[in-house]
Amino acid sequence: MPVTLSACPAHADRTAPTPENLTYSLTFPSTLSSPAMARAATRTLLAAHGLRDVLDAALQAVAELTATACQFTASPEIYVSLRFREDALRLITYDSHPRHTNARVAAACEARRRAALRLLACVTRTCGGDWGFGPAREPGGGTRMWATLPRTSTASAYGGPGVVSPR
Repeated sequence: MPVTLSACPAHADRTAPTPENLTYSLTFPSTLSSPAMARAATRTLLAAHGLRDVLDAALQAVAELTATACQFTASPEIYVSLRFREDALRLITYDSHPRHTNARVAAACEARRRAALRLLACVTRTCGGDWGFGPAREPGGGTRMWATLPRTSTASAYGGPGVVSPR
């Protein structure tokens, strides 16, 4: 009787990396080296998925998000998500810093976070994207920060000739 071999698991997707299947979730320690590690991982992942054209803007954005998450978290780790949806790169970080109940303390904390993300605001504005932060919807709480970099905009030309980058 002949033996037939089958793929196990049968649902395994063996397609090559493309922009459309860029979907990664990474956990980094909340240390000073994490922004550099996040940049290195982002560089590798975007190159593998054919998204080199948004690399400069993405590296700047992920470094800013990661550094700020590390600065504000009380936890030993932070969470970083990279997704490509609707022709835009979506970068999200989560840290454990909860929203303050005292309105004045909350306003001061938000002002400090906004100041820490000033360069991110410049990058996303230059690229025609969006950024922000707010309470995380996950069970552990904390803060969610994000940046969206549209590929069809100047994100693909960010840092190139004719496009002034905030470096």
